[in-house]
Amino acid sequence: MKKKTIIITAITIAFTFNMCNFSEKKQKKMQDKNDACIVPINKEDSAKYISKKIEIIGEVEKSLILTVDSLIKMNVTTIENFKVVCQSGANMKENKSCKGVLLKDILNKAKIKQHTHKDRNFYIVARATDNYKATFSWAEIFNNPTGENVYVIFEENGNPIKAQGDMILICTNDIKTGPRHVYWLKSIEVNRVD
Repeated sequence: MKKKTIIITAITIAFTFNMCNFSEKKQKKMQDKNDACIVPINKEDSAKYISKKIEIIGEVEKSLILTVDSLIKMNVTTIENFKVVCQSGANMKENKSCKGVLLKDILNKAKIKQHTHKDRNFYIVARATDNYKATFSWAEIFNNPTGENVYVIFEENGNPIKAQGDMILICTNDIKTGPRHVYWLKSIEVNRVD
């Protein structure tokens, strides 16, 4: 009788341990799904957010309205092998090549309102039509390698961008590129830190 009790107890413990382990794996899978940084959106919903132009506004001497045609006339750069990596580390998208213009060049064209050369307390907000925002400091753009890695792109893998608006802002040197990857870009806002 003792032997049977020991065997049943051992089987029960093994079964319970196995079920707990199964439950943890299931929870991990659910968590991974919830960590995805790009929530699938259908074409009809995406169409509501599409923008054909971006405005450069705020603390600039010359507000600009840019379209793909106006970007093409600027200093266009080709960006190779860009991956959108979300905060969870998941690779959400990969482009073999993109074409775009440095944000720094766009801001230089608009000319930030600096009173003196020491007037550098600005932050830049890239805003999407769904109100998603990514921010950069003046120092990141003009006094840091990040400034050579932030682009407004208009072409991915040889094709114009359409489903996410005509232009997307990307920062290629972020470790997790997803948080500052702005679809449906509608404005670049220059603000002074008070």
